[in-house]
Amino acid sequence: MTHTYQPQKQACRPAPEPHVTELVRHPVVIVGAGPVGLACAIDLAQHSIPVVLLDEDNAQVAGSRGICLAKRTLDILDRLGVGDECVDKGVGWDVGRTFFRDQEIYRFNLQPQPDHRRTGLINLQQYYLEDFLLQRAKSLPLLDIRYQNQVSAVRSDADGAFLQIDTPEGAYSIAADWLVACDGARSTVRRSLGLDTEGTPFMDRFLVADITIKSDFPSERWFWFDPPFHPGQSVLLHHQADNAWRIDFQLGWDADPELEKRPDHVIPRIQAMVGEDHDFDLKWVEVYTFQCRRMSHLRHGRVLFAGDAAHQVSPFGARGSNAGIQDADNLGWKLRLVTQGLAPENLLDTYSTERLKAAEENMQNSTRSMSFITPKTRITLAFRDAVLGLARHYPFARALVNSGRLSVPTVLKESTLNTPNTTPYVGDMVPGAPCDDCPMRAQVDHFWLLSRLGNDFKLLVYVEDPTRVEHGTALQSLHGGHLSVDVMLVTPKGGRSLHGLMVIEDYTGRFAERYDAQPGSVWLIRPDQHIAARWDHLDIALVREAISQATAQA
Repeated sequence: MTHTYQPQKQACRPAPEPHVTELVRHPVVIVGAGPVGLACAIDLAQHSIPVVLLDEDNAQVAGSRGICLAKRTLDILDRLGVGDECVDKGVGWDVGRTFFRDQEIYRFNLQPQPDHRRTGLINLQQYYLEDFLLQRAKSLPLLDIRYQNQVSAVRSDADGAFLQIDTPEGAYSIAADWLVACDGARSTVRRSLGLDTEGTPFMDRFLVADITIKSDFPSERWFWFDPPFHPGQSVLLHHQADNAWRIDFQLGWDADPELEKRPDHVIPRIQAMVGEDHDFDLKWVEVYTFQCRRMSHLRHGRVLFAGDAAHQVSPFGARGSNAGIQDADNLGWKLRLVTQGLAPENLLDTYSTERLKAAEENMQNSTRSMSFITPKTRITLAFRDAVLGLARHYPFARALVNSGRLSVPTVLKESTLNTPNTTPYVGDMVPGAPCDDCPMRAQVDHFWLLSRLGNDFKLLVYVEDPTRVEHGTALQSLHGGHLSVDVMLVTPKGGRSLHGLMVIEDYTGRFAERYDAQPGSVWLIRPDQHIAARWDHLDIALVREAISQATAQA
């Protein structure tokens, strides 16, 4: 039998708090040790912020769950120290094929521009992602992970949050300067505070199954509308690690979930799909429904919400887990600076506004996808089938086919942390955009740009000759200020700086191409690798103003 992952049970260690008389207060407590909670905890702990991470369970999830990790998410996982493990284990893919009944109507290729470190998407079962994150978390001494610690009640005030926690060893209470709720769509924290989400449920059910099978199916995304093996519905197929395959069958709202999960119902469905010549093993099955919902605010005083606790979307388009990890990336650096006293609390308000914009984009795309995949009226069904019938022959119709618009990062053009651009330039690297990657080198050391940007503020200055840089001493001073900013000189020719500044060589010209770099161009990069400001010349006073703007101190 093909090897599949066996989740390891995590021990419930007695918490120290029940044995002290005074209420113990922690800088940050995170509830929920799924991918989002682990990502947020790792981000903080690897930057010297002590974190307590609570989870009511004691093992990783069963089944594949959220499997598609987009390039932006892989870039974040690189900074958390688990990117290589995810890519090595996962199945990369770029090609998606769409079928109507028994005919292919079109295909797409997500192959990114050349010279990026990471591919467009990989498929990786959620339990592997959680395990890689957990092993990284266990290596961080400032991260206290507590399994089988179930939050039963939460209250908050202007100074922090207070949690009642039940464990097999008994109940105890703790306090937190900041509480981050990553405890899923049925969030106990959200419910305890009397908060709710707003949005729309979708009246449909889907069967998801993990199987292992020996086949020559390519590592592609295959989506069927009204296939002959499952007429009147839709089916999605993905290749996963361990020679596993993930299949999603649309069932319709009237389907009986318990009946549909029975092997005598599931196996014939799959056999009709893969053919009688293919033997397979059924590893996991579940029936799910979903909603497009979000909270109206993601910050409530000293409590912040992320991932499914904050917003939910359909699984088609891979927007759920990717959005959650990008929540953690946006929140981590802001909470770190606030906790360290380097930025005011209102910086955290921008977490809510920026990530709500992303949630709105994801909900809109998810709603449009589901309206096309599951039309609810005769008119919308007739329109969809007409589009599908035309798409095989006419490019204009292919643009209307929607089997799930795939996850892309949100460009924060309207963020209040941006410094408005006053100089025209071309390309996508506008203030608010996530940085594109490029191959770079420093003498004999070859590396990727994003790996050098890291998790701190960076100032990139594009120069022809690094030995002739104006304001060299002033640039050095940015590194030692109240909020340290590392300066990197980007040059097409290499060389050394007379002021001890880092010099990196754009030896392929990709940086100049993607960033529309001209001699003297300057970029301020946030710790989450979004561009905060851009100028056509270096002005130290403007740089300092932009740093204040990017940390909500302007």
